[in-house]
Amino acid sequence: MIILDRLLIGGISFVLDKVAQAVDRELNDEDRLREELLAAHARLETGDLSPDEFRQLEAALLARMRAVREAKQGGAGQAIEWSGGTIDATVEGDEGEVR
Repeated sequence: MIILDRLLIGGISFVLDKVAQAVDRELNDEDRLREELLAAHARLETGDLSPDEFRQLEAALLARMRAVREAKQGGAGQAIEWSGGTIDATVEGDEGEVR
């Protein structure tokens, strides 16, 4: 009976771990976030979203994209603040090499 309990718990744990991994991949997918931003822009164009709602949604999506990108790069990016918002800039490569 103890062996069956351990197998059952092990199987459930395995399945829950796989579900958690899939959710994490989905939440950290920059392409999906970009698609959501494009869909929000389309909703703005059709009048389904007000400009204020779009700005809030856009800010949240861009912040999430920035967080995902920084997590992938280990926080190597630089954020530059200006009156119109935030610009993310990352410099890579050897000295003197322009990319």
